Amino acid sequence: MKILGVSAGFHDAALTVLHNHKIIFAGHSERYSKKKNDSSVSISLQQQAIEHGPFDKIVYYEKPYKRQLRKLKSGEPWGGNWRTESELRSTIPFIMEGTTAKISSVGHHLSHAAAGFQTSPFDDATVVVIDAIGESDTISIYNCYYNGACLAGEHARAHYDLIYKQSYPHSIGMFYSAVTKRVGLKPMDEEYITMGMAAYGDASKAYTTLKNALVENIKGPVFKENLHIGMQHITFLADVTNEDIAAAGQQLCEEMIMDVMQRARRLTKSRNLVYMGGVALNCVANSRLGELFDNVWIMPNPGDAGSSLGAAAIEYGRDIRFNTAFLGTDIKGDYPVKDLMYFLKKNQIVGVASGRAEFGPRALGNRSLLADPRGKDVKDRVNEIKRRQKFRPFAPMILEEHVHDYFEMPVNQPTSRYMQVVAKCKKPKLFPAIVHVDGTSRVQTVPVGAGGVRNLLLQWYNETGCPMLLNTSLNIRGEPMVDTRADADRFTQEYGVTVCS
Repeated sequence: MKILGVSAGFHDAALTVLHNHKIIFAGHSERYSKKKNDSSVSISLQQQAIEHGPFDKIVYYEKPYKRQLRKLKSGEPWGGNWRTESELRSTIPFIMEGTTAKISSVGHHLSHAAAGFQTSPFDDATVVVIDAIGESDTISIYNCYYNGACLAGEHARAHYDLIYKQSYPHSIGMFYSAVTKRVGLKPMDEEYITMGMAAYGDASKAYTTLKNALVENIKGPVFKENLHIGMQHITFLADVTNEDIAAAGQQLCEEMIMDVMQRARRLTKSRNLVYMGGVALNCVANSRLGELFDNVWIMPNPGDAGSSLGAAAIEYGRDIRFNTAFLGTDIKGDYPVKDLMYFLKKNQIVGVASGRAEFGPRALGNRSLLADPRGKDVKDRVNEIKRRQKFRPFAPMILEEHVHDYFEMPVNQPTSRYMQVVAKCKKPKLFPAIVHVDGTSRVQTVPVGAGGVRNLLLQWYNETGCPMLLNTSLNIRGEPMVDTRADADRFTQEYGVTVCS
């Protein structure tokens, strides 16, 4: 059975094709349309997805009528479709034309939960979803398990018991987006910059003002006002900087997340945590999750785009083999280890666009800019290419067996294959390009069997004695990542950086 999962209409639209337990394609619309966080499904993405059809079922990632009811009740501007089939006909017209597939939809938070639990290595789990808003839910906690015995190596159907939820307008995700806007960044896009900016601030200078103005109670959480309106009206003392506000916002966000996680631990039996929703992209907060749970799984695309996978997963109902995040457009050919080594050994910054594109917001080595992390000027050089703020560091990708020689990994999270946690660097002076001002790095560990990226790191280590490389996404700030060979050629022409394929 082939199932098409669809996420669209809010931001970062995506499609996923599931063939029984195997993910055979998944892609972000923005990579095709070249519009950052594109909420519409581009025709070119629809065309690529349909190459993997025909589809037996098409599943939308939320219930349109529930979203419209929330808008109606809250006084938001509203309009659009109330029925799933009408929503899909306007969202994916190329695919819907002439299809005989069965059409359905699932709840927004349930699609998040399924994208996490059914791709996890766990037979049972506590599943926590925290995002800005899904229909009317902003936080959900589920007790999840497979209902029945395993048959012929295949799990029985996944079961989801909802045991707690928080509803709009009380939203950690909207709170963090409001902070992002207040410090001069783009909400629903640049929250990750807010997280990085926080390390430069003094949280104590803004924490009390921010908490007293907005937070009724961290437990829940409960806010004093609807943060859809932002927090531009809040006045801080004259000496409070944007960095201080970001630091206070990050601290409050972590406190609220940890309260949710403590509640989840009290209410559930499983010590396996699956964490999903857009807030699960906060790597600093993620690093604390092992304090409460023995094992942690965050699907590499926990936001709304990943819910295209979740919608299909709910329809399939059983465990899904998540072996790789490389699920998108395929640039054919062997991984260009020899060519990349040539530029890296000359201390040059080089791009790579090879194999299938990453599904998720992190570049994991197939659509990346790479450099030697040891150079004192490397961070500034890469930031200049990417047109980013100079304070922003880059991530290291490291041979997994060497990670503990260089980083203090978080409790119960000894690896980080999808760049989802931060860790204290043990030798920061040796690697200035990948260490933040607080001494941490957002680590990507590369295990045995990881293909071309692993082969590159091994050769780099054998020739230099350094088991890591600087790795950042192959794009310019405000643009989607490179997707095709043509995109890579354009990047070389416009920005003067060789991209190997």
